[in-house]
Amino acid sequence: MPMSIRTNGSMAVDWEERINFDRLRTQRLERIKAQLAKSEAGALLCFDMTNIRYITATHIGTWAQDKMSRFALLPQQDEPILWDFGSAAKHHQLYAPWMGGAERSRADPTLLRGAISPETGRAHDVAKKIYVELEARGLHTAPLAVDLIEIPILHALQDLGITVIDGQQMMQYARVIKTVDEISLLTHAAALVDAAYEEIYRTMRPGVRENEIVGMVSDFLYSNGSEYVEGVNAISGERCSPHPHVFSDRMLRPGDPAYFDILHSYMGYRTCYYRTFVVGSASQAQVDAYKRCRDYLDHAISLIRPGVTTAEICDVWPKAEDFGFPSEEAAFGLQYGHGIGLAIWEKPVISRMVSYDFTEAIEEGMVFALETFWPAADGWSAARIEEEMVVTATGCEVITRFPAEELLVTGRQYFTATGPLSAVRDTESQYNNPRVPANVRSNGKVGV
Repeated sequence: MPMSIRTNGSMAVDWEERINFDRLRTQRLERIKAQLAKSEAGALLCFDMTNIRYITATHIGTWAQDKMSRFALLPQQDEPILWDFGSAAKHHQLYAPWMGGAERSRADPTLLRGAISPETGRAHDVAKKIYVELEARGLHTAPLAVDLIEIPILHALQDLGITVIDGQQMMQYARVIKTVDEISLLTHAAALVDAAYEEIYRTMRPGVRENEIVGMVSDFLYSNGSEYVEGVNAISGERCSPHPHVFSDRMLRPGDPAYFDILHSYMGYRTCYYRTFVVGSASQAQVDAYKRCRDYLDHAISLIRPGVTTAEICDVWPKAEDFGFPSEEAAFGLQYGHGIGLAIWEKPVISRMVSYDFTEAIEEGMVFALETFWPAADGWSAARIEEEMVVTATGCEVITRFPAEELLVTGRQYFTATGPLSAVRDTESQYNNPRVPANVRSNGKVGV
């Protein structure tokens, strides 16, 4: 099937239409303004970096991602006001003309997640500045929607008579349908991971450690334009089941399964993208686990189209008890779907834990990842696969392209006295590895 989503070059050019950042900024702000307009809130106050970026198209580095050191206020029928970290405000005044200069780009830090004591009066100062803007627009008696907030600032706002309500859902609904430029950025981010997996495939061999692969992938992504490597989940050998969700210094050995999740961002837009390999040769138990994991994923992908519900997608996935967990809470995140954008977890969330009680409909323009897991019958191996997709008018288009239809075997080609060593030990292979020469796999076995 031909691809309809283009993968653009990373540079702006005059001879080809690529990512239009002016349009990106305008359309994102329009979407959150529309959500605010139909709400009961008089304004939206954001401390979360991703929400601030969505509203203001400003960014001061990933070091600030979890600091809550800046905040933005979007009043009804008005433009956003940003209070930033020290000299960053001056930078926006000079280089972010859409922020309106000093009038809407101001310097004023928060409590830095408690590092500045509330006794300094800083919480009251922050709350008072917000109140002044609300009062000037006659919005101080309306509820104030807030995404995240430090408790002293919350109390200071309440002391001024402001009613605080949840603003996270407003932001999530604004961000759930992606613009054409957001889809382009997400596709480019995925393309970088396609290439990173090629590097992993070429590197995996006995003696290489999980943390070495993490370092290699991080270096590759940063060298090729990644803004932030949020994490590389590298899991191998007996660490595969149960899934620990963190890499180690374990050394790869022959016959090891290994799966990876690469999470990074390009211009703020994230990836969440699993692949599974085996080192040198694969057992039948590993092949079977991979096939089952892939089947669950393919079945779910085949359902994706506008109008299908999150509950319908969950129906094709196994119950937690079917693969060794006592409850859906215990197995959460293993058979799983989640929106992806400026954060790795956005709406919609697709999980047997929540999607039956709160069902959501899939819509055109959503971008999300579906990921599956299956433990092998040997008691220690497992398979983990994930694909990202854009919902189209008639179905979906997968934007993660590194091969994952069959289990890939990595490492050098070994030969015995009687011929090539089979990748599937002691049994006939049920698949052919396209990376192995045809003369090696002509007997129905996969060379390694």
